[in-house]
Amino acid sequence: MIQKILLAVSGLGHAEEMMKTLKEMPSIQAAKVTVLHVVPPQSTAAAMTEKWEEGGKILANAIQSLNFDPSQVSSVLRQGDPKDVVCQVADEMEADLIVMGSRGLKRLQSILANSVSQYVFQLSSRPMLLVKDDIYVKRIKRVFVAMDNSDAAQNCLKLALFLLRDVTGAQLILANINTDLGGKLSGITDIKPERDTVLGDAVTAAERQGVSVRCVTSSGKPGEEICRLAEELNVDLLLLGSPDRRPSIAKSFVDLDRLVGASLSDYVRVNATCPVLLARTVA
Repeated sequence: MIQKILLAVSGLGHAEEMMKTLKEMPSIQAAKVTVLHVVPPQSTAAAMTEKWEEGGKILANAIQSLNFDPSQVSSVLRQGDPKDVVCQVADEMEADLIVMGSRGLKRLQSILANSVSQYVFQLSSRPMLLVKDDIYVKRIKRVFVAMDNSDAAQNCLKLALFLLRDVTGAQLILANINTDLGGKLSGITDIKPERDTVLGDAVTAAERQGVSVRCVTSSGKPGEEICRLAEELNVDLLLLGSPDRRPSIAKSFVDLDRLVGASLSDYVRVNATCPVLLARTVA
């Protein structure tokens, strides 16, 4: 399910560390990894040469740090606007997953600071794993999926089960949030879902694969609750389904109204204390 991974590196953050952690998982060990660094345009030829050389060193250091089998890793150095180039290379290689670092900027800050990760998330339909600069990357055993009736959530469930395949001691945590926009919090309640329900079918799929499952529910504002549960349950990776937010008329333009407006996925990517994998609805 994940055979081609695009790892975008900048020389900062935990993206390479996240990639090494992923590669420890049996389901990912055969995946091919393309390591990308993008050199932004410069005002002079001398500055461009300097940045090009610096980019080459960043790529070389990333490859050395990963220490993967040479047959499974390749590097790409491109010039251009990073957010456009990441999307372009992901499409060229038909990436199954994009892995990037993130500064964890809020929506408006992301626009003003020209955040690469935010714009790639906005424009790409591919699953994207974001690793904030201020989090600790752990070995992935406990995976959290926010479940509802959406196709995007079902896609996250499939990705989670794929990732946890043959992982010793793995646990899948399925969470259902009862929306209370007044912000009234509840405790975390373990539940046993009935058959032929969204959670019940998810439990059956996990048990069929031999993965331990825990189902929980709570009430509150969805974004805040998802982040709170993930932290309190000591989650290693959070998966969240996100509707395709690209404009239906002009896919190449960023939907600024949606960027500035309230968004569950935006809240979670900024505030979660663990890596976040955002996935779209499967076409």
